[in-house]
Amino acid sequence: MQSMTGFGKSAGILEFRRVSIEIRTLNSKGLDLSVKVPVLYKELEPLIRKIIAESLHRGKIEFALYVENEKSKNTNLINRDLASSYYSEFKQLNDSWGEPPVNYLSLVLKMPEVHNNEVSEIEATEVDKVLSLTKESCDMVSEFRAKEGADLRNEFQLRIQEIRDFIKEIEPFEEERVEGTRARLLKGLNEFKGEKVDSNRFEQEMIFYIEKLDISEEKMRLKNHLNYFVDTLEHPNSGKKLGFIAQEMGREINTIGSKCNHSEMQRRVVQMKDSLEKIKEQVLNTL
Repeated sequence: MQSMTGFGKSAGILEFRRVSIEIRTLNSKGLDLSVKVPVLYKELEPLIRKIIAESLHRGKIEFALYVENEKSKNTNLINRDLASSYYSEFKQLNDSWGEPPVNYLSLVLKMPEVHNNEVSEIEATEVDKVLSLTKESCDMVSEFRAKEGADLRNEFQLRIQEIRDFIKEIEPFEEERVEGTRARLLKGLNEFKGEKVDSNRFEQEMIFYIEKLDISEEKMRLKNHLNYFVDTLEHPNSGKKLGFIAQEMGREINTIGSKCNHSEMQRRVVQMKDSLEKIKEQVLNTL
């Protein structure tokens, strides 16, 4: 089991630059991937996205690639030969016209191709290194998620056990509820003046009434859902399935609550709902 919250960072020294990668992940229903890379590595973005999707599967994922201490093979920012040629031409022309001296440098810097704006191409070995660092960051995120996932597993098991305990606490009140309902109905009928109550007919109606309040099936289905939930914890990338199971658990708990008709049973139902809500909150962050 893994959480969708994670962080990973890797860095490496290449021939002409130092590259560092950071990946941050949060919970999301699907894969919500944001990739920020310098122009130099823009062509690698599809490969980077593919690695992240295959490794991390789901979540709101922010990928950032930083280039530090960047150096170009051509360390000259100015084309000196061309700049000198422009300067000489401007000065000679200015002198031949008899004009007063001006700031020739500002003119030269505005001329085309004086600045070296070339972006060095990335080599195959550099591509491999960047993709390897991406995979390394993804592995670190997965390790982080696994540690968070262990905490989630413990939380789920705790809440599931709470619901099981509340089901057991309900059971002693079920017989008490039946007897209380029987006594209340009989008392109400005896208060009417007239013929004596037919005990056989009363028992038939009582059975019909109690069957409507019976929660045996709901308890059985809820216990099955609890077992299924625990079993699913052992399977990777089951966050969505756990969410569906939690919804089914909620339906059974609501039905039990609508049938209880007993204050102590209702109290346990409320406690079950509270435990289930805590499960649902954590399921949203489960991969």
